[in-house]
Amino acid sequence: MLRQNPQRMEYYKRYQEIFADYNREKDRVSIEETFSRLADLAASLDKEQRRAVEEGLTEDEYALFCLLLRDDLSKADRDRLKLGSKELLRSLHDLLAPVEQWTRKEQTQAEVEVFILDKLFQDLPDPPFTPDDKTESARRVYNFIWQQSANGWF
Repeated sequence: MLRQNPQRMEYYKRYQEIFADYNREKDRVSIEETFSRLADLAASLDKEQRRAVEEGLTEDEYALFCLLLRDDLSKADRDRLKLGSKELLRSLHDLLAPVEQWTRKEQTQAEVEVFILDKLFQDLPDPPFTPDDKTESARRVYNFIWQQSANGWF
């Protein structure tokens, strides 16, 4: 899940915490409590995985949506952000499909970075997104796409 969407780090941290607690004390009560906490975590993970479908997005689109999402968005801005996430992902695939190992070429990296920045300046609602917010969002999206591509997942 982290590979698909780095915004899900809280689930990984909770998973690590459960096993750290388990490894500290392995009595029956601890084992039963650990199992219960793991069951709760699994249920919340299932719910999180369903969110992409509930939002009408693929997992990859949802990952971009999460990177851009803010609490202060209206429903209309949120819907616009969903469409923007879909379009951005489609455009990035089109841009990068013919390029081999773009993460190793400085010129192509710069082109992708500028492409993302231009796209977000065009698509993110203003307000509530300021130019600084858009620049920061573009940086997060670029880093995510770069990491996904470098690991062969994009």
